[in-house]
Amino acid sequence: MKLAQHCAKFRGADNRRAIQQIVTTAVPFLAIVTAMFMTVETHYWATLLLAIPGGLLVVRFFIIQHDCGHGSFFSTNAANTWMGRATSLITVTPYGLWRREHAQHHATSGHLEKRGVGDIDTLTVEEWNALSSFGRMRYRLYRNPLLLFGLGVPFYFMVIQRFPWFHPYSVRDTWKSVLGLNAGMIVFYGAIGQFTGYSNLFFIVWPLVHVASAVGGWLFFVQHQFEETVWESSDDWTFQVAALYGSSYYALHPLLDWFTGSIGLHHIHHLNSMIPNYRLKDCLDGSAELQTMNRLTLTESFNCARLKLWDAKNRKLVTFAEAAA
Repeated sequence: MKLAQHCAKFRGADNRRAIQQIVTTAVPFLAIVTAMFMTVETHYWATLLLAIPGGLLVVRFFIIQHDCGHGSFFSTNAANTWMGRATSLITVTPYGLWRREHAQHHATSGHLEKRGVGDIDTLTVEEWNALSSFGRMRYRLYRNPLLLFGLGVPFYFMVIQRFPWFHPYSVRDTWKSVLGLNAGMIVFYGAIGQFTGYSNLFFIVWPLVHVASAVGGWLFFVQHQFEETVWESSDDWTFQVAALYGSSYYALHPLLDWFTGSIGLHHIHHLNSMIPNYRLKDCLDGSAELQTMNRLTLTESFNCARLKLWDAKNRKLVTFAEAAA
């Protein structure tokens, strides 16, 4: 595939650019967190406002962790592992467990028979029609954007990820990553709380993680839950087609693109996950075809929240109303 050959030119880490990205993320993050501590006791409304850019910087940290999990951020496995685990203290996401789940997501994205790992649960129209009234109500609640991104995804990041259960692998396979991060967080935040006060620390960390997880959940949703996405059964599924046509190009404002580590260029990322985020834009600029494929603007993306079911007959995601028509 011509596009795969083009993308392959941009794979591989640039350690200098990686270090620059860490610095340009950490410095403003520390400045914002400092300002949050200065306002938390007297002007908490300002603390919550600061949590918005602060949370976006946590998203940027998550993209760094994400690239480390793919082995693309630094040029050595040791550096990627060290950095991935360090950033997990900020993203509160177990590095080893997430890396395994995300690798499975890449290997099965768009595969109807392998749904359910590292993705948003999506039913087909036929599966929806076969549900009981209770099952339909539960799915409607799950796919409600206010509940999903306002409560569900933050609850998953802050609570579910603290336990070795509730994951697609056995406790034996997950406990080390989960409990290892929990122990690291106790030491890390315990030491900070000694100087800042644990109450102040909680009322700063909570909104930061809440904003980051809600925004990150929305980004992940839009990356695959757009109308003309691709889902295939086993006989028709191929990795390259699913990666390229089942992933969106989220064309964000340059500032939002910076905060989100260009993860909106998701069609490129799925086609070649060894391209670090700081080289995705270079890859996009080199291909006129990639610049128009599956393109969604911020305004257009809000319509994706209405899409709920995969219509295999018409080969697109549809609303509940469209499925009933």
